[in-house]
Amino acid sequence: MNLRAKIRLGLAAKLALCVIASTAAFFTLFGYINLRMERTYSRSMVAQSAERITDVILRSTRYQMLRNDRDALLNIIQELGSEPGIRRIRLFNKDGRITLSTQAAEFGNVVDKSAEGCVQCHPGATPVEKPEGGARAREFDEKGVHMLGVMRAIYNSPDCSNAACHVHQAGQRVLGVIDAHLTLAGVDAQVQERRRTLTWFLVTAIMFGCGAAVLFMWVVVHRPVKELIAGTHRVTGGDLEYRLPVRSDDELGDLAASFNKMTAEVGGVQAKIEEQVRRKTAELERAHKSLLNSEKMASIGKLAATVAHEINNPLFGILTYARLVSRGLKQQEFAGRDDLAEQLLTIERESKRCGDLVKNLLTFSRQAPSNREPNDLNTVVRRAALLVKHKLDMQSIELEERMAEDLPPANCDANQIQQVVLALMVNASEAMPKGGKLEVSTEYDARSEQCRVRVKDTGGGIPEDVLPRIFDPFFTTKEDQNRTGLGLAVAHSIVEQHAGEISVRSTPGEGTEFTVALPASVGSAAGAGR
Repeated sequence: MNLRAKIRLGLAAKLALCVIASTAAFFTLFGYINLRMERTYSRSMVAQSAERITDVILRSTRYQMLRNDRDALLNIIQELGSEPGIRRIRLFNKDGRITLSTQAAEFGNVVDKSAEGCVQCHPGATPVEKPEGGARAREFDEKGVHMLGVMRAIYNSPDCSNAACHVHQAGQRVLGVIDAHLTLAGVDAQVQERRRTLTWFLVTAIMFGCGAAVLFMWVVVHRPVKELIAGTHRVTGGDLEYRLPVRSDDELGDLAASFNKMTAEVGGVQAKIEEQVRRKTAELERAHKSLLNSEKMASIGKLAATVAHEINNPLFGILTYARLVSRGLKQQEFAGRDDLAEQLLTIERESKRCGDLVKNLLTFSRQAPSNREPNDLNTVVRRAALLVKHKLDMQSIELEERMAEDLPPANCDANQIQQVVLALMVNASEAMPKGGKLEVSTEYDARSEQCRVRVKDTGGGIPEDVLPRIFDPFFTTKEDQNRTGLGLAVAHSIVEQHAGEISVRSTPGEGTEFTVALPASVGSAAGAGR
């Protein structure tokens, strides 16, 4: 597996090898065919030259043959035989005897009719009187020399049959044969030289073609494909900002452009998914915190309800008897009566304060009944503002009300929500002892179908380490010993009973903003959205 991975060829390498193989095969076939054609052409030209030589011999010796001048005839044959490339010239009579030859040793010899050159005209018992073309060319080796032999028949004519020197019968068709042997050494050398030249040309052409093919594949195929692979790996690794360079307008350019478009779309989708994941994670974290807080509030609420029930009746008895004793003291005169009366007033006052504390505990523990119905939050907020307006005027706090005109009714208990808004406004006023600005506003969020009340002050803000604990019961940062730390806890409990949300945003030194979100009445909210 590892060896196979090491020798794995890429697309560009495969294309380059294919082009190289195709180029080499093409040029090799071209060279082979060219050499064959060149050799055939050379042989044809030599054969034509040999045929012309035999024709020249026949025409040059015709007169001497008619006169039967053998010396002149021999002289002509020897002169022609001395030409470069001509190895031998000889004349046969009809019986195959050599009558004349450039080689004197052959005079009078009879040629075997089954030998090369003769078998073409003597394939059987009866010779062919007129061979096709009138001449026969053949190739053969003689003593290691490549030769071309051409034979031409000497046909009988009226001049030959009527001549006084040597009369031939008129019915005799062939009188003899001229046989010329030409060496092919020059032709072979030329062909060999052409072969070497063509071989070098083919090798150079193949190398150049292969180099051009490799360069072309590298620039046009290998580099874009490598860039595409590298881009795919980077995108797979999470780099959705990577883009491929578009270097051409061909298919690879279209592929790079499509890759960039796809990556951009995937990046957009991933960004949306990540945003949704972040939003859902934040919602889950808020839900988890709300659940933990609800569980904590429920546990504390149960404890508060138990304590409230246990101490409510004794406190009521203490308060009643303190009032009775105080009333009886007013009817008697004795020393120290005023002191006792003052002590009874203290007992009555503290018992009443404990009663209020028990009442808050019962509200916090969700024991107080709730009467929910569609209510106008603007009216609820105005009532709460009216109750606290005198306190705000005394502290030189500017109150700004911004009520939404198209606010649909909220499904809530008006008295309990008024208590929540009043608690928030009182806390805001206490955060601005030297004056400031208190802004109370209402709005409707159609997306969540919630009515919202915002209470914003310009006080000193809430420290970051305190902010997570402000809704905890019995937690307070005020120095007044009469503070119970149940105000925001009770407000949080009431809002939760209404299936709503209460949140806070504070910047130290700039102020604090509380937001109470309550579900709108379904039918009324739909009408308001029209």
